[in-house]
Amino acid sequence: MKKFALYFLVLFLIHQNSFSQNIINNWRGPDRSGHYHESGLLNEWPEGGPEMVWAFEELGIGFTSPVIENGRIYVSGMEGDMGYIYILSMQGELKAKYPYGNEISSRYPGTRSTPTIAGNLMYVATGNGELICMDLENGNINWSRDLFNDFDGSNIRWGFTENLVIAGDLIYCAPGGDEFNIVALNRHSGEPEWSSTGEGGLSAYCSPLIIDHNGQQILTTIMQRNILGMDAQTGELLWSYPYANMRNIHPNTPVYYQGDIYYFSGYGEGGLKLRLSDDGRDVSLVWENGTVDPQLGGAVLVDGYLYASGDRNRRWFTIDWQSGEITYETREIDKGNIIAADGMLYVYTERGELALLEPLDGSFRVVSETDITLGSDQHWAHLVIDDGILYVRRGNALMAFDIRQS
Repeated sequence: MKKFALYFLVLFLIHQNSFSQNIINNWRGPDRSGHYHESGLLNEWPEGGPEMVWAFEELGIGFTSPVIENGRIYVSGMEGDMGYIYILSMQGELKAKYPYGNEISSRYPGTRSTPTIAGNLMYVATGNGELICMDLENGNINWSRDLFNDFDGSNIRWGFTENLVIAGDLIYCAPGGDEFNIVALNRHSGEPEWSSTGEGGLSAYCSPLIIDHNGQQILTTIMQRNILGMDAQTGELLWSYPYANMRNIHPNTPVYYQGDIYYFSGYGEGGLKLRLSDDGRDVSLVWENGTVDPQLGGAVLVDGYLYASGDRNRRWFTIDWQSGEITYETREIDKGNIIAADGMLYVYTERGELALLEPLDGSFRVVSETDITLGSDQHWAHLVIDDGILYVRRGNALMAFDIRQS
């Protein structure tokens, strides 16, 4: 009996370790924080901007970012009503194009879900609420689930929008149903592993975050009217916190650092910081800031300061992480999305400005700036950096800029 007990204990510990070590994001960097772990990048661009080494202008319509895995670039786009995964070489040559399902063709038509890749499997959610697992070697669909018909959810005004996260063998999403409000599926079969009623309410465009807090994995997201924290392995609702804006639109992924979590959205709502209890089963309010209200551009935390742009308050801000106080603001560039790498900030604005910023102690300065003129429609896709190349997607175009020091 002791041998059997020891055997099962070892299996349990292996499972726990596998779960905690294998979190796959593919959205806003390796840990969803907006940080890309690069070095040797330019701290100032040449006049006219960094060199564009190639551009691919046949992506179809979409707002998603590229994913770089296994020496290939994967990005989603829509042609007609069909969503496709485009597979490009690192030189921007089209290697394959696989259809995966119908996408949203009205109300800002285009793809909404940046692919999430684990091994040779890719996962993407359509704006119509279909979750798809594709074999990247041949484009075959291994399985798919209708989040609304299978899990009693319903679509939202601008189409289901969620960049998926994987931990171990589980993939997570928020159908927003009464019974299946949040679900975790086996990523190999598509079968439900757990479901939670949460606090009710529709999905709200938020891409969730998995936090490793004192050895516990916590899945956190924002639904229609509440922030939720759940045990990522079991689906147990650990805590919730009321949070809503007039549109019920919360597209930003939360920012986590040392037990504190920053949640934020646009339409004048602003953000707040919550502190997790040591056991992760409760939260308390640390501060609120209603002025800085990023709509969909995210935020980054660098050396004790948050950097983000507002929506109704159409400016860029620096916020003290400890106090929530605004330490700097400017209208020098338009609002947009932001990432960080090698001690610098990279911004892509809704007016097509591509800017390099230097973070300072409680402020920042715009070091270099250029304009994105290729591509179609809105400048909304989030930036990506990989191996010294800055990737900018605008509608049907993906551009690659060399930002490495010579």
